[in-house]
Amino acid sequence: MVRDAIGRKWQLGTIQVDYNLPERFDLTYIGEDNSKHRPVMIHRAPFGSLERFVAVLIEHCAGKFPMWLVPVQVKILPISDKFITYAQNVLNQLKNNDIRAEIDDRSEKIGKKIRDTELAKIPIMLIIGEKEVNEQKVSVRRQGKGDEGTKTLDEVIENIKDEVDNKTAYQPEKTEQ
Repeated sequence: MVRDAIGRKWQLGTIQVDYNLPERFDLTYIGEDNSKHRPVMIHRAPFGSLERFVAVLIEHCAGKFPMWLVPVQVKILPISDKFITYAQNVLNQLKNNDIRAEIDDRSEKIGKKIRDTELAKIPIMLIIGEKEVNEQKVSVRRQGKGDEGTKTLDEVIENIKDEVDNKTAYQPEKTEQ
């Protein structure tokens, strides 16, 4: 039994001895003594337990997975098409450091890109405009926390690797009752 984020108990895995179904289905086998015997069934549900575990994990994290687990760790948001080349260079450096990242190269306003990335619960946004290209840096924005300022890509990579290595986990905010 596992407790979820709000204290409910969930049964994840199950292995059960069943005396009822062999009788209900009139199951028998011939034993070494050449007479009929009623078998005992053993049920197991490892696959159902996996799905239940994932459901409890999603609920516990409120969909906001820790950095080491989230499928996309970084979304790169160029302000316009003219910054996509630099964004691609940033993407290549992130991928070379085993960081899961994507570029949002849609022709949308930056506010929409930020909002969509927030809703997707991607932990880090790297915003790239003219200033960032000229300084060879990125503007960092944390999901749910806002701007962290302009940093070098090496600083960003180091911070992400530290968070992944330390298995920093999302802690749901405690609500007062």
